[in-house]
Amino acid sequence: MHPLILFHTANTLRNTGGDSPWIVAEQSNPYSSEGMKAIIEASDQTYFLICTSPNLPEPGAYALERMVQVADDTGAVLLYSDYNKRENNTLKTHALNDYQVGSLRDDFDFGPLILVRTATAKALLKELMPHLQAAALYDLRLALSRRGPIVHLNERLYTQVDTKTSDLETKQFAYVDPKNRNTQLEMEAVCTQHLKAIGAWLPPINDGPDFEQGSFPVEASVIIPVKNRIRTIADAIDSVLSQEAPFPFNLIIIDNHSNDGTTALIADRAQKDTRIVHLIPKRDDLGIGGCWQAGINHPACGRFAVQLDSDDVYSDNHTLATIVNAFYTQRCAMLVGSYRMCNFQLETIPPGIIDHKEWTPENGHNNALRINGLGAPRAFHTATLRAIGIPNTSYGEDYALGLRLSRRWKIGRLYEVLYLCRRWEDNTDAAIDLAKLNAFNHYKDQLRSIELIARQRLNAGNKTESL
Repeated sequence: MHPLILFHTANTLRNTGGDSPWIVAEQSNPYSSEGMKAIIEASDQTYFLICTSPNLPEPGAYALERMVQVADDTGAVLLYSDYNKRENNTLKTHALNDYQVGSLRDDFDFGPLILVRTATAKALLKELMPHLQAAALYDLRLALSRRGPIVHLNERLYTQVDTKTSDLETKQFAYVDPKNRNTQLEMEAVCTQHLKAIGAWLPPINDGPDFEQGSFPVEASVIIPVKNRIRTIADAIDSVLSQEAPFPFNLIIIDNHSNDGTTALIADRAQKDTRIVHLIPKRDDLGIGGCWQAGINHPACGRFAVQLDSDDVYSDNHTLATIVNAFYTQRCAMLVGSYRMCNFQLETIPPGIIDHKEWTPENGHNNALRINGLGAPRAFHTATLRAIGIPNTSYGEDYALGLRLSRRWKIGRLYEVLYLCRRWEDNTDAAIDLAKLNAFNHYKDQLRSIELIARQRLNAGNKTESL
């Protein structure tokens, strides 16, 4: 077999020659339009490889032959595989997720080696966006997905020497880091073009629900699902009850069968303040989403349902009034605010303020299919939320709501800090391992797949109706 050309990001590498399974060709920036074009034009074999790691992986026995064989058998236009990580002379499996139509995240993990079908890439040269400095590989990947299958091979075909990487939290919030703003704008432009090409793009949406619909006992309800948060729930309760607002409000706490003293604490506080509704579900299979469903369907729920996690506190005594006022001024079905990351002493910790300023009224509902979240705190028009329901999960249920609502209704935004997100060892995403991270990402990719297909069907129906 002729050696495959492997285009690598490190300038210091040279053609290995000899019996090497690949020829290493220098390419300092495959993420730029110019660099990607050079790679595609330089390839003279059926496939080429792109390495996105600064360290060249060690190919396994017959690994490249296996990649080519499977690509030939499946017609893959892009193929990637699981791999090993070598840590202190120990091999650990690094499993990857299957690619879906909704795998639109620009940080989707393909591993450091990506096999590309040369003929398809060359045929796409005129479709690729020019002048990109950071999003060209993302552009190529999405364009390839429009031409053929992207195949994940569940075999560990190579070994990567583990290098120090940024922590999960830094990666998780990289897309809202101001220093990455230009890169994110490029990624958004690429994704938007892709959505238009596959019939999933939606024009700007300005429709808001009828706030006069239905009768509600109070104007707003703060919803707190909780289980075993004896250390934090009192602060959350105090944060809500100290709110100053020109309208009646209450606090609905869905106590999901706590056994650490949380239940007794809530019951005691509810006896002392009638604004607290202490709800213990009869079911024992509810996730956070299911608890929210119980809360919004409770007869005590107000016209607007406002989020507060049991770990966190509002930034001041006017947060609730600010949120409700924004509903009326922006006429939206869902409102998303901003928050500040802090420790238990309320001292700011990296990455600081999370404001999701990448959202725009014109394209936020499309870009939502690329990013991994819409922000917090979240608040909803209760009648609209009741009409669509909430997935009974404990991760991603908020993202599912944002995608579903933004298909039809306007999403409002507040860029001032509305709550303080306290980080500690029992946070939902604390100390996350690879298996759990893959499961979380797979679920969000699935949510994107569902929403993408729904938008394609909506657009196809609209075209049919206009004929």
